[in-house]
Amino acid sequence: MTEARPGAATSGPAAVLESLPLSGWHRRLVVLVGIGSFFDLYEVFLGGVLAPILAREWALGSAGKAAVVSSGFLGMFVGAVLLSIAADRFGRRTVFLLNLLTYSLFSVAAAFSPNLETFLVLRFLAGLGLGAELVLVDTYLAEFLPRRVRGRWTAWAYTVGFLGVPVAALLGGRLVAAQSIAGVDGWRWLLVAGGLGAFFVLVLRRVLPESPRWLVAHGRREEAAAVAADVARRAGAPVEGEVSTADSGGGGSTVAVLRIAFSGVYRTRTVMLLIFQVLQTVAYYGFGTLAPLVLVAKGFDVTESLGYAALSFAGYPLGSLASVPLVERFERKWLIIASALAIGVLGIVFAAGSTPLVIVGSGFALTAVSNVFSNAFHIYQAEIFPTTIRSTAGGIAYSLSRATSAFLPFVAVPLLATAGPVAVFGGAAGLIVLLCLDVGLLGPRSTGLALEELG
Repeated sequence: MTEARPGAATSGPAAVLESLPLSGWHRRLVVLVGIGSFFDLYEVFLGGVLAPILAREWALGSAGKAAVVSSGFLGMFVGAVLLSIAADRFGRRTVFLLNLLTYSLFSVAAAFSPNLETFLVLRFLAGLGLGAELVLVDTYLAEFLPRRVRGRWTAWAYTVGFLGVPVAALLGGRLVAAQSIAGVDGWRWLLVAGGLGAFFVLVLRRVLPESPRWLVAHGRREEAAAVAADVARRAGAPVEGEVSTADSGGGGSTVAVLRIAFSGVYRTRTVMLLIFQVLQTVAYYGFGTLAPLVLVAKGFDVTESLGYAALSFAGYPLGSLASVPLVERFERKWLIIASALAIGVLGIVFAAGSTPLVIVGSGFALTAVSNVFSNAFHIYQAEIFPTTIRSTAGGIAYSLSRATSAFLPFVAVPLLATAGPVAVFGGAAGLIVLLCLDVGLLGPRSTGLALEELG
């Protein structure tokens, strides 16, 4: 078992941020960051909502439905790599604005797609914009929130964001039933809503400051001290005198950043996270993207299946809310393992269910546990790397989950048709066991430690 290795002492702007009391400023920051993740999570599960709708609209077979689900994930894979590297090079705030602008423009454009081919290209480009959103949420909040509340308030941010999942299913059901609004197909309004909503959040996010820890890592110490002093003032704990600027710099090229990620104690953490991100896709995204298709395969019609999916998806925000006290009370690596095992068991129950009560009940329990799992690992992956490589290491690893999500439908959708839901979710449970071994054997402890103590 790899334990956390104490690193540099927390000092300068980082020490100021760690010493602050939780304030209204912190809460507003959490809401602004969390509401952006709403659109990422809305988009992630939108593919599963749109696939059965467009299968009917454009007479799609299994390959076409799989392409609808995977196109956005493929864009997210590319975006997670490019924009996460950009966030370590050019700043968290800059990329926070760029990603939502890109998503907003191409999501609205995708709403007017005349055919499947145009739709897939525009969904890819929209996904590219959102690829690094959740990695940036993790990184940004980790660098601003004091260690004693870092887990709890990051979980609150995701609770805001995960409202996007049942909203996607509920809107999908209503808009499918409506057929068209103002002469425009109902499913197209789902894309317009996501794009315009993201643009509104982009405008709100312009007030976000740059991370002082990132500024210090890039040698911009005076700017970092000024931001830290301003945050302290807004939090009601103004700093007496000037903030120390003695912290050493550390920004470098992408090659240098990757060299750090694969050397020393970070090598084990990087390998652990790369393996984890491939496997967690099956554990987490498999249900959300496949649930509407599973229900259609069980004999429910599209509108009915979206209604059941929406009830099941209500577990996402409620599970996220339940995680708020858990992520600080328990060591995060063990919380990840326990919740992952529960996902495996509940997935098999959902797949084998034949009545609405069993299907919705097990689906709800699965999604609730999924977000204890998700919040724990999002907090965890931002804690185990130093500031200079935090976004790049987390983003490149996280991109593998998006790549796996793009590939998964081409395996799972045909398997669903030939072998049935129990075989699909049974195979997923086997991979979840491997995930637990990976985190248990290679993952460090992180709960309650300052970022500087972990690196």
